[in-house]
Order: sequence, then C-alpha cells, then structure tokens
Amino acid sequence: MKKILTTLAAIALVLPMVAQPKLTKDNIDEVLAAMTLEEKATLVVGSGWGSMIAGITGGSQILVSGAAGTTQAIPRLGIPNTVLADGPAGLRINPTREGTTRTFYCTGFPVGTAIASSWDVELVENMTKAMGNEVLEYGVDVLLAPGMNIHRNPLCGRNFEYFSEDPVLSGKISAAYVKGVQSNGVGVSIKHFAGNNQETARDHNDAQISQRALREIYLKNFEIAVRDADPWTVMSSYNKINGKYTQQSYDLLTKALREDWGFKGIVMTDWGAKDGTVDAVKAGNDLMEPGMPFETQRIIEAVNNGTLDVKDLDRNVRRLLEFIVRTPRFNGYKYSDKPDLKAHAAAARAAATESMVLLKNEGDVLPLKDVKNIALFGATSVDFVAGGTGSGNVNKAYVVNMVQGLENAGFKLDESLKDYYKKYVDFARIDARDIPNGGSVGILLGEAKIAEAPVAKSFVESKVAANDAAIVIIGRNSGESEDRRVEDDFDLSAAERSLLTNVCNAFHLAGKKVIVVLNIGGVIETASWKALPDAILCAWQPGQEGGDAVADVLTGKVNPSGKLPMTFPVQFVDHKSSFNFPLGNEPTGKSDFSFIGDDTRNTVNHVDFTKYEEGIFVGYRWFETFGKEVSYPFGFGLSYTTFDYSKPTVTVAKDGTVTAKVIVTNTGKVAGKEAVGLYVSAPAGGLEKPAKELKAFAKTRLLAPGESQTLTFSVKAYDLASFNEQANRWETAAGTYTFGFGRNVRDIPVSFQAVIKNAATFAVSK
Repeated sequence: MKKILTTLAAIALVLPMVAQPKLTKDNIDEVLAAMTLEEKATLVVGSGWGSMIAGITGGSQILVSGAAGTTQAIPRLGIPNTVLADGPAGLRINPTREGTTRTFYCTGFPVGTAIASSWDVELVENMTKAMGNEVLEYGVDVLLAPGMNIHRNPLCGRNFEYFSEDPVLSGKISAAYVKGVQSNGVGVSIKHFAGNNQETARDHNDAQISQRALREIYLKNFEIAVRDADPWTVMSSYNKINGKYTQQSYDLLTKALREDWGFKGIVMTDWGAKDGTVDAVKAGNDLMEPGMPFETQRIIEAVNNGTLDVKDLDRNVRRLLEFIVRTPRFNGYKYSDKPDLKAHAAAARAAATESMVLLKNEGDVLPLKDVKNIALFGATSVDFVAGGTGSGNVNKAYVVNMVQGLENAGFKLDESLKDYYKKYVDFARIDARDIPNGGSVGILLGEAKIAEAPVAKSFVESKVAANDAAIVIIGRNSGESEDRRVEDDFDLSAAERSLLTNVCNAFHLAGKKVIVVLNIGGVIETASWKALPDAILCAWQPGQEGGDAVADVLTGKVNPSGKLPMTFPVQFVDHKSSFNFPLGNEPTGKSDFSFIGDDTRNTVNHVDFTKYEEGIFVGYRWFETFGKEVSYPFGFGLSYTTFDYSKPTVTVAKDGTVTAKVIVTNTGKVAGKEAVGLYVSAPAGGLEKPAKELKAFAKTRLLAPGESQTLTFSVKAYDLASFNEQANRWETAAGTYTFGFGRNVRDIPVSFQAVIKNAATFAVSK
C-alpha cells in the first residue's frame, strides 16, 4: 500500500500541470481514459473495515460512523467516496458520535420473514420507502439489503433476515423492498448471491446444487428482483457453489446475472478478503469489500504480468463510475441527519400488525373480549426480540416490549409476574456479561436470548383467581455466523414446556383462556403442544414497535392477515434437507461438519461441502409432492373474519401468458384482508415436477363484511417453465394445467383448468 501511495503522490505532482477531467454523468469514458492503472485498481477495492476512509485521499476520516464500508475516492478526477451500510431490518449505524451529544438512532422495522408473511407487496414497498429515507438522510448511499436467500432449512441462523422457502414469494417481496428503498434515490445490495443457506462454515462451504435446483429455487428469487426492480448492486456470497467461489464465478456473475437477466449495476463481495481477487475481477465482481491494500496490489501486478486483461478491469471500473454518479454523495445531497423517526415508527408498527400470523383461535378467543386483568408469563415479556443479531441488527432508540404494549392498550398486568420477570431478566443479563459472547458460540452484534425462567406450578396456580386470562410468550433469537440448534431452540426447552403445560392446566380448570404469542425469527416445533392453548399468534420479530403491534392484533384493532411464508413441519427431521444440514456448530477448531446419523458424510480432508440432495423439493414442494404431514402448511393463516372464493377464470393468450381471476368475498362480521396464492400443477410427462408450485399471489384491500374484490394474477409462459439440465434451457410443456386459488397450499377452495397449446423453450447463456 505504501508503494501505491508513493506512486500516486508522484503522479499528483505532475498531473496538475495538465487539465484533468472531473467526473460527471456524461464523461465516464473520458475519466476512465485519464485514470492510471493504480487508480483503477484502487477504485475497485474498498477502503477498509468499517467507515474509516484511508488511502489515496490522504489521511483518514469517518464519513458515517458505524457504516459497514465505503468505496475509495480519487479527488483529482472528482470521484468521491460512497458509503455502504447494513442492513435488512433498518439502517445500522452508530447511535453516538464523538464531539456531539446528539443521537443518531434508526428505526427497527419488522424482519424479513415477518414482512414476507404479509404477502403484500404494496405494504412492503411503503414500509421500505421509510427505511430508504433514513438511508438518504443519514448520508448513506447503499443499504446492504435485502437478504433474500431461500429458507432451505429451519435452522439457518439468518432465516429471520430472509423471506421464504419459495422463490416467487421471496422474489416479489424482494422487488417491492428494492423499489421502496430506491425510490429515495439511494441504492440497495440484494444478497447473498447465492447458495448462502447456512451460517456454519459460510466463508468456504461448497454448496453442491444441481443446475435445475439452482436455477428454479436458489437463483429464481434473485432473477425476479433483478428483472422487476433494477437493484443498484448485488452482493456475492462467501461460499462456493459446485466448487467455485460465487464471487469468482463468471457463469454466475456474468452469464446468469448480466447476460440472462439484464443486470446493469455493480457486484460487490460480502465483507472479507479471499485469495482469488484477480479471478473475481475477471468474473465480473466489480468491488472488493471491505477492501484491503493487498487486493489492490494483486490487481496491479496481474495487469502488469499479463494474467489480467486490463479490459476486464476497465469494464468493472466503468460500472463503478456509472454507479457513483447515481449516488446522493456524488450529487451533493445535503443530508439532514434528522429523518422523521416518529413517522417511520408508525410505518414499522403498521407493517408488523399486517405481518402477524394467527395460527389458532379456538372458540374465537381472539380478539380479546371481557378481559381486563392478564397474567403475562415468559421472560420474553420483558426480553422482547425486535430483530435478530449480526449485520441485521439495528441501533434503535427503544423497543416496546410485551409488558409495555399490553399496558399501553389498557390491560392491567399481574404485578408480581411483572416484577419477577424484570428481576430475572436483569440478573440474567448481568450474569451473561461474565460469559464470552453472552453464552453464545458465534453471536455477532447483539445479545444472546435469555433462557426461560423457572416457574413453580404452585406459583402459576396462584395467578388464576385474580386474572381473566393468561398470555404465554415464547421467544427466539439467532443471527449471523451461527446456525440454530434443535434442542432448546427448534424444540421447546423443558422450562418452556413445563410453563406452558402448567399455565394451560391451571387456567383451563378455572374456565379461563390461554393465548400463546410467538416472538420468533424462524420456525419452531409446534405439533406437540399446539393443542394446549386456546389461541396462538405468531408475531415474528416485529421491530421496535413490537409490543404495541401485538396488542393491536390481540385487541382486534387490526385483523390479522399474515400467512406463513414457510412450512412448519411436525418435527425437524421431516424436512428432506435436514439430513444435509450441519449440526453441532461448536468451537472445536475443526472445519468439518456433523450431520444427523453420520458425522463424516461431507468431510474430505477437512474440505467442507453441503449436498443439496433434495434438489427442487424444498419446503412445501417436498411435503406436498410426497404427502408428508405438517403442523402448519405453507401459506397458512387465520383471520377474525371468513372469506369465500368464487367464479375462478383462467385465460391463455397466444404468447402463453395466463391471466387468472377469482372473486374474494368477506363473509364474516368484521373487516379484513385476504391473501390468495395461485398454485399451479403441471401436466404429467416430461420433467419431474412438484405437485404444486406458487406462481403468483395477491392480497385484497380491507374488505368490509359482505364486500367483494376481484383479484387478478398474471403468469407468463416463462414463469411456468422448468429447467432442463441436459438441454441447458427452460421448457414450458404443452398440456392441461390446474390453477388453484388457495388460502394456503393445502386449502384450495376453487381451481380452474386451462390448456397451454404450444410448448415453449427459453435459452440461457452457454
């Protein structure tokens, strides 16, 4: 790096004698021609960890405290730094800064899994408009979000950041997210491209995926987001796919992303430095982040010794310049550092309520009626989880917990329970400070979830007489760098199971109701205990307004309309992928994984790989095709009202485009919204297909009792295609297709058959 700086300094002494171009939107080629090799190599490498700017700008400075990174500036050519910051549930920057007593908090929005549960692209776009405004007003150019990897398995530690097990739902929600943020004139970086479906050994794991599964499941959502929303940037993942690091894969970054899908922006690496910097440049990875001096030196040396064609470097530099001239920082935007956090909190609360999923409501116990005094059980009533840990965390001013939310709604909570859980949580947090990482192996940027408090059966029984109902809240957290576990995480802990059993027994004996609230970021086991309570509300990790949002739904202020974006299995091993998902991620110093029933199945000389043996049969595709029992199916979600589906129609245009319509009528007694999935079954013959696949979805407006709305779905012939590996192309078969209009994948009230007369094929880059 010292050599580079010395060379650039010498150039700077000579070049001022000649008029140098200054970057504008119209002179990118001229500026590129004026750049030295050292400047080109510098521009495609970030300026280092965090937001500390150093290098050819001379000295160092912090542009936005707490931002994840920057691009480097070249002042003599009018090229400024740009700022890149996390993350998916809201902007992550430092709330405090040296030299000022002001705070710079950001809004903690509902996590990705939550907003996907809304099945509402308009809602998501409106929410992320508020998120993008904070990006703009805090001086950031690119939000490193959304995270959109497929929920291959329930134990992935970052599933809370991601949207769904289904690529269409994930892709459409992602596109809405991108549109909302980028409407502010700032960019996003959709991530992690691709196959980053586990945190264990994420920096080097080889995801071994068939070409069909890769195209249909793990790339399809990215394709939808690129085609529909034009994201400014894409983030390549840490892992390999089929032996090649994604950030060094020409097939992935150029052939698929650019040639097949038409992506026009830049690709940046995830935060780290790998050996193959030159290969990454060749592949079309434009920006190395966070950037290290040796990466710049590698590029310079490769051009000089002929192992890197300068044309490849110039191509990447041009794309970076095209990106830079779009940014607020280049265009001199005078950011305020004062976004409207109050308005954004309201947007977060609204999105949270629309995303909650009512899993059970026996006897219409919800919304709460004739209930004033509540016995609120569970450490999570105080230790509420607004969002996950890691780069998906947000430095927010506050979190409304369940105690506060219910009291704000006018309920009177049992004082001794409140006092017990507050003292328990306070002590547990103090105790956790003496344990590395708060007792978690790989926790990053956040706190480990506090274990459930022990509560004696007699103590529970003593709370029945004075309270009208009981609420038990069960919480989970997870995050970057560590996957979840089955014991005491996917499964309930012994303390949680005991608490739930004792509360239900005691209150039911007195004829009083019990409601469970799930404050979780991903799937947990429910089949063994869901019969116990009267109602179950899955609130997810709903952001900083979570407690108030939960109260809005429990009281009926908002009618729940969320639906599951993934399957809840009966048990963990029911997922086909569970036999190829790493377990027991302990700090042993070894790089090999362990799996169910075989500790060495993927270990060859400590080179890690994960076989995606389930192929295209991910999530509901597996459960529906092979008739597996589930606890809750994909798309499941109840309401305080009822809906009737009628008059389905499907028409097929000459080009194969399908237009499907259905009338949805509110047949209940309260206003509500209904999300409808269009599930398609293909004709037999040809490539093996799942029993059903989601191909489109829509959500009604708020319908009054008796009111109807016609929902319209459009599906192109290409959307119906499957990938033929032998022919290396997409194929849509001719024949009779069944189009089902579903409340969920297993509840399809009406369907319609239509004939696709002509088969179609769609080529991909060779």
